[in-house]
Amino acid sequence: MKTSANFLFLLFCFLFQNGYSQTPYNQQWPSFRGPWALGFIENAKPPTTWNAETGEHIKWKTSIPGLGHSSPVIWDNYLFVTTAVNTTSSESLKVGLYGDIGEANDSAVHEFKVYCLDKNSGKIIWERLSHKGIPKSKRHTKASQANCTAATDGKYVVVHFGSEGLYCYDFKGNLVWKKDMGLLNPGFFAAPGIEWGYSSSPIIHENRIIVQCDIPKTPYLTALDLATGNEIWKTSRGDEVETYGTPAIYTKNGETQILVNGFKHAGGYDFETGKEIWKLGNGGDIPTPTPIVANDLIYLNSAHGKFSPIFAVRPNATGDITLAADSTKNQYIAWSVKRGGAYMQTPLVYNGYLYNLQVNGQLMCFDALTGEMKYKDSLKEAFSASGIAADGKIYFSSEDGNIYVLQAGPEFKVLAKNALKDVCMATPAISGNTLYFRTQHFLIAVE
Repeated sequence: MKTSANFLFLLFCFLFQNGYSQTPYNQQWPSFRGPWALGFIENAKPPTTWNAETGEHIKWKTSIPGLGHSSPVIWDNYLFVTTAVNTTSSESLKVGLYGDIGEANDSAVHEFKVYCLDKNSGKIIWERLSHKGIPKSKRHTKASQANCTAATDGKYVVVHFGSEGLYCYDFKGNLVWKKDMGLLNPGFFAAPGIEWGYSSSPIIHENRIIVQCDIPKTPYLTALDLATGNEIWKTSRGDEVETYGTPAIYTKNGETQILVNGFKHAGGYDFETGKEIWKLGNGGDIPTPTPIVANDLIYLNSAHGKFSPIFAVRPNATGDITLAADSTKNQYIAWSVKRGGAYMQTPLVYNGYLYNLQVNGQLMCFDALTGEMKYKDSLKEAFSASGIAADGKIYFSSEDGNIYVLQAGPEFKVLAKNALKDVCMATPAISGNTLYFRTQHFLIAVE
């Protein structure tokens, strides 16, 4: 018995020291929008109200330089976040509702960094300088040079700085490998030469990194080995235009698809080979939201130009499933709406309802199984961050840093409005009973 106890103790120590966790994956927040990009975790009970000025329910507040666009990710007690810092002048950020396609002037040297913090105290455990130099590509006036959210599997953390490269660190901050991904300079396909900044975050699944690079002329999807960064496969995205969304994963009965948003090629790709399984056209022509999976359906959402649909796709789809002009469903599309999709935000499917927030604050709630609209109302502010949920509540972060807490369900009910007193462009994270907000100047833990 003593030998068995010693063996179990040594096994526990080994697993702990090598980054393995007893906490289930669905209770971690390992990449953009949490586990499988769902935007929620179970058994969390974060607060409804707090006060950033008095400190009520503010657990900690840590200053992070840069513009604050990438979201925090969390594994056990470790929180990771990326940033790009202009070293010679103040950084410009233009928020609010406007349609200017202009670029920011980023001709100065930037420091591209990754931070690891203790999620309980906010103390910075380590910071690493991944790259220093003048950015190789430009950004939109509303973007940053570090838009991509990190990804972790509990052993490694992967950070993507677009044209400045992809980097893999262990949890002690050691650089495991780095990879030059080339010039990643998406913009607006209707205005060649305009660059808005790369924003598709990496995701990790079964020891592979999936990266979507819908860039001018040579858009592609690729799978890399997590331990080495070596390319496993690379698939052309054909005639796709520039896109900005993060891919997602769907797994059932031992088969796994990589889901991607797109204008001409939203669809699914085989995880093992990279082969396209199905594709769907006629979305918005600057796709940004991430695909999500719920109710054994795949939800795709976009809005720009001629089209602004929401699609609910059956995962057994094959081939080209683009809808006929006069149709809202077919063999593989369970339901859709022609207009009403979001330009920036990934939708949230929570407790049977799909919540779709637009940049102008208009919020629509649908029955996630049927597409029946339950309500349409407005929060009357500008939004870029995507919504998250926990404990029957939904949290929406406005660009001005006002956090709206809504009651989940088929009726529009605002429970609270909490001001963070700082610009908020990043989607927040949840861990335990704590909300983690990334603002332009801070990381803020609310418990």
